[in-house]
Amino acid sequence: MAEQDWLGKDFYAVLGVSKDADDKEISKAFRKLARKYHPDSHPGDAAAEEKFKEISEAYEVLSNKTERQKYDAIRSFGAGGARFAGGSGAGGYEDIFGSMFGGMGSGHGGYSSMNFGGINLEDLMAQAQGGFGGNPYGQPRRSGFSSYNPYEPQPEPVKGEDRKASVSLSFEKAVRGATVSLNIKGESFKTKVPAGIHDGQKIRVAGKGKPGTNGGAHGDLYLTVQVKDDPVFHMEGIDLVRSVPVTVAEAALGAKISVRDFAGEQVEVKVPSGSTTGTQVRVKKHGVKTKKATGDLIVRLDVQIPTKLGSDYKKAVKAFDEATADFSEEIAQQRLS
Repeated sequence: MAEQDWLGKDFYAVLGVSKDADDKEISKAFRKLARKYHPDSHPGDAAAEEKFKEISEAYEVLSNKTERQKYDAIRSFGAGGARFAGGSGAGGYEDIFGSMFGGMGSGHGGYSSMNFGGINLEDLMAQAQGGFGGNPYGQPRRSGFSSYNPYEPQPEPVKGEDRKASVSLSFEKAVRGATVSLNIKGESFKTKVPAGIHDGQKIRVAGKGKPGTNGGAHGDLYLTVQVKDDPVFHMEGIDLVRSVPVTVAEAALGAKISVRDFAGEQVEVKVPSGSTTGTQVRVKKHGVKTKKATGDLIVRLDVQIPTKLGSDYKKAVKAFDEATADFSEEIAQQRLS
């Protein structure tokens, strides 16, 4: 499209940007529209093809600083709806373009045949007077840029590559959640680790990977979390699990015992009668607290037998064994099965 056709085109409206839009806004608008109307996405759609040509023409002009200056000057001239008289007197071409370009010399009909920023004013004046039907001075028309081929493949935005990193957390921070500081390839930033993170889990940190190409977005960072062991507790899902020793009498007869949860608070645990090592007792809402739910505290019983037996204890054990002879026989049979 030649410069003389610019008067009838509103490239800013075509791209949907303001006249004050910067290069980044113009490029972003073009990429969005180009993806939407590209002929490859609309085979055989003449309307989409024509729309793609329009946005391509608009982008080719507005993305070029020099061409954009020419376009703005021409549009500024045409937007006023001015009617010009011939000659070099007041109200003539040289007054109008003198204010736009800082003055001009004499020439045909009171204006020069000079180019301003590559704009041929003779062509422009001929169109203003002759309805774009021809040049009254017989001067050839000029084209400001080459034709655009809408089928030529356009570089697609490509997202940057992802990065990998790792971070080590204490068990307490893994349970409660934490904000950690990272330094990746010289870039320092912070990110949040959610409560209840497990050893080996990965966190996606959006936009912290390698930069994209052709205006594409940055890649992501995948952070592997390493959680240190705790001497008392471990996590199963969002539950916290700990072992608690109980006596033979507590396990056999049942009892109420006190234990500490992860926060250090004493909670009451009811030991069922007939418990054995490995029996689990669940204490509600004393596990990991996440945004969606709160886990439980799971108490695993560990039946303890004294290693040093006094005579009274031995007598009591023998009496207990005699009283539970049927049970002892059942256990003996299980060992042989």
